[in-house]
Amino acid sequence: MTQYEGLISNDDPNAIHLVVLTGMSGGGKTVALRALEDLEFYCVDNLPSALLPQLVEAATRGDSHRRRIAVGVDVRNRDEDFRHMPKVLSALAATVQVHLIFIDCNDTVLIKRYSETRRRHPLALRGVSLADAIAEERRLLRPLMAIAERVIDSSDLNVHQLRRLIATGYAQTTSGLTLMFQSFAFRRGLPLDSDFVFDARCLPNPHWEPTLRPLSGKDGPVREFLERQPVVGEYFDDTARWLDAWLPRFEADDRSYVTISIGCTGGRHRSVYLVEKLAAHYRTTREGVLTFHRELE
Repeated sequence: MTQYEGLISNDDPNAIHLVVLTGMSGGGKTVALRALEDLEFYCVDNLPSALLPQLVEAATRGDSHRRRIAVGVDVRNRDEDFRHMPKVLSALAATVQVHLIFIDCNDTVLIKRYSETRRRHPLALRGVSLADAIAEERRLLRPLMAIAERVIDSSDLNVHQLRRLIATGYAQTTSGLTLMFQSFAFRRGLPLDSDFVFDARCLPNPHWEPTLRPLSGKDGPVREFLERQPVVGEYFDDTARWLDAWLPRFEADDRSYVTISIGCTGGRHRSVYLVEKLAAHYRTTREGVLTFHRELE
């Protein structure tokens, strides 16, 4: 099975799934965890392995019962956590379906990513080079990589492609289509993996309001500005009505994943607002709904 096939099977609809995400720092673990959070997994980052049983117990009991849990594990944990992890996961597998996903990336790409973002590697202490820190991290994580259910190489994947890969694998546990709503800036080109593209450049632009310019479509003042414009409400209603009419055709054709892209000039205000509003609208009736804001990430 390749990295592009399903990550999680759904033979038992009542099964509890625990996804443990680990891998190389800079490889995209946080992106993957956020994708699962968008798909209504209960997500916790950087949890010590000894606390995994308590987390599963707390998340799955009582009225707050959750069937899908995701945990991020990385080298910020102590060495002993990595040594104990296989035993902890083995014990949990008796009661829940455990999926250990390792996100790898080659050293050259990791070094380039750290250089571009100017972030500090968690093991890059004073006097330790980035290359040495990456090598030490590989040594520490090797036992987890060896027992991983899936190893995903993110070397040739951008942020959106990795999110899509995780969502596509997860789609087997949802009913119907998994939807990806993404915003983008036309001036930076169309997202090549779009199934549908909507142009929001005809709508009033918050960019021309000095107090709104530094904000995004996620911020309250921008939302309030756009919601005061009747044409924005008309645009949303027409778009949702069109999708309501045509998405069932894709479901009938056994499609499991559809990407809806909404663009504006800068990709920060109108398109972001509409993506968030459409995602919220469809989350009331569907399980698998993702959002991605290309110009904000």
